[in-house]
Parts: sequence; C-alpha cells; structure tokens
Amino acid sequence: MAVVGLGTDIVQVARIANSKQMQALAKRVLTESEQLRFAEHSSAARFLAKRFAAKEAAAKALGTGIAKGVGFQQIEISNNQLGKPELHFSGAALALAEQLGVTSQFISISDERDYAVATVVLERE
Repeated sequence: MAVVGLGTDIVQVARIANSKQMQALAKRVLTESEQLRFAEHSSAARFLAKRFAAKEAAAKALGTGIAKGVGFQQIEISNNQLGKPELHFSGAALALAEQLGVTSQFISISDERDYAVATVVLERE
C-alpha cells in the first residue's frame, strides 16, 4: 500500500454555532442524508463542524481542496453500526479518487469543547 493523499482540517465549533447562516451552511455542506441526521442531532453545530472538517480533510487528501470541481456535496460521511465514520465519494471527487488509484480510505473525526478535527488518508495498492 502507498499513501496517495493525506488531509487534515480543524474547525472552531463556536464559529459554526454563532453563525447566523448555520442552516444555509448546512444545506451547502451536507448531503440529503447528512441533513436528516443534522436535523435530529442534539448538538447540530458540533455535528456540522465535524462534517465540515471531515469534508475539507477529504478534499485536501484528494489534492484539490474544495475547488476544481470537487464540492462538499460529492463527499459524504456516514457511520457504520459501531459508529466508525466512513467516507464516500461521488461525482468529480470519485473520478479524482479513481484517477489517483485509491483503493482504501481512512477517516478519523474527533471533537472536544472548542474544536472539531478530522484526518483523511487515501491509499492505493
């Protein structure tokens, strides 16, 4: 295995929580299924901060950031039965991952009172 991409991002939770445009930001950043979880989450700002950091980290691992055709809606974060986060690409993000030969992807998301942080590693065989 060879690492083909590594990305990390950190978000200040208060910036999201204090945003007058949090709902608009959520609509721009979250996919439909993520928006459903956001609406039901007990700490919506924390949920959004973690997803924002995770998507930024994934886009950085692809080598573009949120640019050059790669957008927030093409990166989705879900959780398996044990709560482990899983990364899913679509559209231009998926095409870029395929171009890079990505065969494995790893994501770690963490938060504490003030910050949410995420790291993504992309590998190929």
